[in-house]
Amino acid sequence: MTDIFLLNQNQIITTIAIILVLWIFQFILKKTAHRVGHSSGIHVTRTRLMFKYINVLVTILAIFFLSLTWGYNAQELALIFSSVFAIIGVAMFAIWSILSNITAGIILFFSFPYKIGSRIKILDKDMPIEAVIEDIRAFHLHLRTMEGELITYPNNLLLQKAVSLVEKEYHADEGKDAL
Repeated sequence: MTDIFLLNQNQIITTIAIILVLWIFQFILKKTAHRVGHSSGIHVTRTRLMFKYINVLVTILAIFFLSLTWGYNAQELALIFSSVFAIIGVAMFAIWSILSNITAGIILFFSFPYKIGSRIKILDKDMPIEAVIEDIRAFHLHLRTMEGELITYPNNLLLQKAVSLVEKEYHADEGKDAL
């Protein structure tokens, strides 16, 4: 047992250091996302979604750095990662709207001025929508019209259209089970 430790002492120490640094990095990112979410009044489910994105980022970084530590050279890793990302890129090209909605969801998390419960009007010449924001998800918003109709609106379209605030918070006693 001690022979294994002595033989791989540098890699084990480096592994512990990488895990510690990435854990601190993850902690700082999550604290920052929590602070932004709390100060902006963002719903806790949107903050948890950001936590998932942070976990994925830290996991990818951990795989990369730990692979370098345990003997893969940079060229091999570059080949593996570029091949994986090329396959993912080709697959995602077919479903590019999903990526744009996720990206829009991240942008909306940090800069969307409207919250759950706000009544908004989407100024679209073809189909104007006035509704209450019920939920903000990774790909879309759930909007409830005054008639009680549930509309799922993609995040990327929300960034492309003009949106006006009708009411800061909508109260459930003003309409049909809006919230």
